[in-house]
Amino acid sequence: MASIRRTLSPFNDRSYQNGSNNPFAAQSPSQKLLSHGRTTFSPIHRFITGIFLQKHYSRKSNQFSWKKSLLRCFLFFFLGFLLGMAPFNNDINELKREDLRNRDFSFERKSGVIPKDNTNNNNNNNNNIVVDSVELGVVESSGRNEIKLNLDFVPPLKQLILVTPTYNRAMQAYYLNRLGQVLRLVRPPLLWIVVETNTATMETADILRNMGIMYRHLVCKKNSTSAKDRGVHQRNTAIEHIERHKLDGIVYFADDDNIYSLELFESLREISRFGTWPVAMLAQSKNKATLEGPVCNGSRVVGWHTNEKSKRLRRFHVDMSGFAFNSTILWDPKRWHRPTSEPIRQLDTVKEGFQETTFIEQIVEDESQMEGIPQSCYRIMNWHLHLEASELIYPTGWLLQKNLDVVIPAK
Repeated sequence: MASIRRTLSPFNDRSYQNGSNNPFAAQSPSQKLLSHGRTTFSPIHRFITGIFLQKHYSRKSNQFSWKKSLLRCFLFFFLGFLLGMAPFNNDINELKREDLRNRDFSFERKSGVIPKDNTNNNNNNNNNIVVDSVELGVVESSGRNEIKLNLDFVPPLKQLILVTPTYNRAMQAYYLNRLGQVLRLVRPPLLWIVVETNTATMETADILRNMGIMYRHLVCKKNSTSAKDRGVHQRNTAIEHIERHKLDGIVYFADDDNIYSLELFESLREISRFGTWPVAMLAQSKNKATLEGPVCNGSRVVGWHTNEKSKRLRRFHVDMSGFAFNSTILWDPKRWHRPTSEPIRQLDTVKEGFQETTFIEQIVEDESQMEGIPQSCYRIMNWHLHLEASELIYPTGWLLQKNLDVVIPAK
């Protein structure tokens, strides 16, 4: 019986890298890549190759390894988180530095010493510059921003507290509008206290509301029969208001029928305690003008302008619109060393023309505590004119309800 003898393969004893005895078994891509150039790849390449080219199927179960995929996702997420938290502020800071380099900073030299140019020694010229002060500000020059340093300090202005008594009459609207337009030109802070009797009228309130300045509209409840007593009670109402609310500023009784210059209101802020100045007055007869007020040597009061009739009777010859004083005298007597703490008020028990001097005697002792403004009291800054028309009738609400008695048609 014939027998067939199988020869042994010369490859039986050889072990292969894929774990198979078949020399022709196919190799996976990862094995080919790892087997090719094994000595040429660096450790980094081996790490990346091991991550991306691992077997996706198990040799035993031939199924997808979900645990390894989950591990890879977590690893990539962690790497992305670290990259996101990496500091990128260096680029922003570099842009800011570049922007500052492009800016031009110029300092204006107010005064100092700069040596002459020396082309052989430029460094010495830069070190010998002496600058007293500089100014900081932003100005436009050739399309560039230049910065200047300004160290000037402007002290705040004193507040002016103007007290104006008023009442219903034919020229009231004219007087209030004229005075209000002047006060609009005065630099703030300014408070205009307008006092009426018995009730606050809508006409006065409308004028004050449209004037565009800070005001307070007060009402004097005390009845009076004469115009003299009416003005006294109205001013006392304003004084009580200033005293109650402790308003700080320079108090000035500005009647609405007087004429004022802007220079007067600017000069009021120079007053420390009590200031006075001469006032031009038109006599009741309208046939002459008189001057009433201080005679000054610089800012010191040395005498008074007055008329012959009252020179021996009045202590201070000042018009009601010819003086102003610090409001703290009303509510802080200890600061000014007043001998009494009695409230300062105008008196309605004295004769007409003596309200001014009796009121001033409660504020100062003598002329040494007064300040004449302006220097030497040489300028007339306000005028007291008697131009009242008591028999004229003004329309209600300043509105014409009907035509006048005579109407001339237009041609």
